[in-house]
Amino acid sequence: MIKIAICDDEANIRAYLSSLIRAQSCPCEIVEYASAGECLADHREIDLLFLDIELAPDRPDGMALARKIREQTFRAQPVIIFVTGYERYVFDAFDVGAFYYLLKPVDEEKFAQVFARAVEQIQARRENPQKGRVLTLQSANTSKTVPLDSICYIESSDHKVILHLLDGEFACYAKIRDLELELQNQFFRIHKGYLVNLSYVDGYSKAEVTLTNGETLLLSKYKYQDFVKAYLRFLKGGGGL
Repeated sequence: MIKIAICDDEANIRAYLSSLIRAQSCPCEIVEYASAGECLADHREIDLLFLDIELAPDRPDGMALARKIREQTFRAQPVIIFVTGYERYVFDAFDVGAFYYLLKPVDEEKFAQVFARAVEQIQARRENPQKGRVLTLQSANTSKTVPLDSICYIESSDHKVILHLLDGEFACYAKIRDLELELQNQFFRIHKGYLVNLSYVDGYSKAEVTLTNGETLLLSKYKYQDFVKAYLRFLKGGGGL
């Protein structure tokens, strides 16, 4: 059963999206919210959220709501699909890890395609909570979605972050502290400049972390004890390659 939420201030749009969802061959439970406030006040688990960006006159708007959801650590993170009539927000959507961006009026065929892909990701996440997760980032006019298991570590450089992948690198404008929050449990901030994937830790000392590819990264003395606890907890939970 997929738990789906629709947050839109227009009742006719909520009804239309509900009808599109029910037309798909997927058992689901749907809840509707007319404002960001209603959505935030309800702490039920959501697998998939269809979210309008401009929720006038509500504050926060849809983008702010998405950011607040991403900051919450007490509930599972939903797949977010923005549904809006404004193309100008398309790049902002990637800042909050949006899965897709549907423009109104929503095309039924396109909706079905996007919905099917979202459900696949949700099911993959359920089967393996870590391996099913992906990260979507924006660089210039290009978006890139990468599986978390392909990221060895993330480096902060000026106002950018550099994803060190198994098969290369990808740089984009983002804040490492935001990624630290989003990627907790599988990643750990070992230094102000490094966010490491615990799956690729091969060993450590009080000053360095050694990765499985042979690279060594600085380990802050202020992070050492918390890192050791996080790493041992990660291994105990079945993490690692």
